[in-house]
Formats: sequence, C-alpha cells, structure tokens
Amino acid sequence: MQYETIVAIGQDSHRFVADKGAIENPGNLILGGVLIPGADPLIANSDGDVILHALTNAVSGFTGVNILGSVADRLCLNQGVTDSREYLMLALSYLGDARIVHVSFSVECKSPRLSDHIDEIKQSIANLLSIPMSSVGITATSGEGLSAFGRGEGIMVICAISVRRPVDC
Repeated sequence: MQYETIVAIGQDSHRFVADKGAIENPGNLILGGVLIPGADPLIANSDGDVILHALTNAVSGFTGVNILGSVADRLCLNQGVTDSREYLMLALSYLGDARIVHVSFSVECKSPRLSDHIDEIKQSIANLLSIPMSSVGITATSGEGLSAFGRGEGIMVICAISVRRPVDC
C-alpha cells in the first residue's frame, strides 16, 4: 500500500482573565491537557486549553469538519462538556484511515514560563494521539513582547500536524 503525507495547520488564542475576583469560578490554566499550577486562567466557555484547541483546528483543517465553533459551543453550553480533550477526540473521529504521525506547536506568551511543563505536555499530547513523545514538538517564545501575547495579555498557539493516509493506486 502507498501513502501520502499531508500537513495541516491550526491556531487558537485566548485572553487571560483580567480580574479573577470578578468571576465566580475563574478556573485553572490547562495547556495540552496539563494543569499549570499557579498560572492565571484564560477566558473561554470551555477549559480554554489553547494547545488542544489549536490541535483540534489543525485536525479540522485536514478533515474539513470544523469542531470548534458551533459544535463545541453546543457541547459546552448545552451539554456542559468543557474538557478540550473531548473536542479533540471528536475531531480525531473524522480521520478515518489517516493517522497523525507528527505534531508541532509554537506557543507565544509572556507567562507562564513553559520550560518546566513541556515534557509533561508532550507526553499528554502523545497519549491523546497514540504517537511517541518524540513525535511531539513544542517551542515557546515571548515574541520579544511585540504582540499582545508577548506582553502578557493571553496565549496564542500555532499547530502543524503531519497526517499519513493510504492512497488508492
């Protein structure tokens, strides 16, 4: 059997909660399915996991089936599903015979500093995608403070996935 590899990209961004006292339950910061202790939470209907949202959008870029937006809003607002892993699993269900073989993330934020959490996030993503941890890349930058993310207003993530699918000859 022959295969082709296709690359798809996804992006997501969220703003930090400016005044945690103004929100009844401001939540926690979750990135790649990992709780980041002591970090400010992000504003979102869901858990606001920008890493998994960018990955979900990249999968949607491959399948053509948009999950974030109206589908995720229905799950979140009508059914109370706020775990971004659930959105990712739904997006992955549309892959058919295709398989993600590599994923790469570029994260831009001033805080939190992610260096202490990268291995745990990589392992979490590898587990979710059933790929080796060595097939997950994560880089982080402050962008020298040139954007709102680098100035500490939120977090932005770009994700690229390599997807292998069988080709009919």
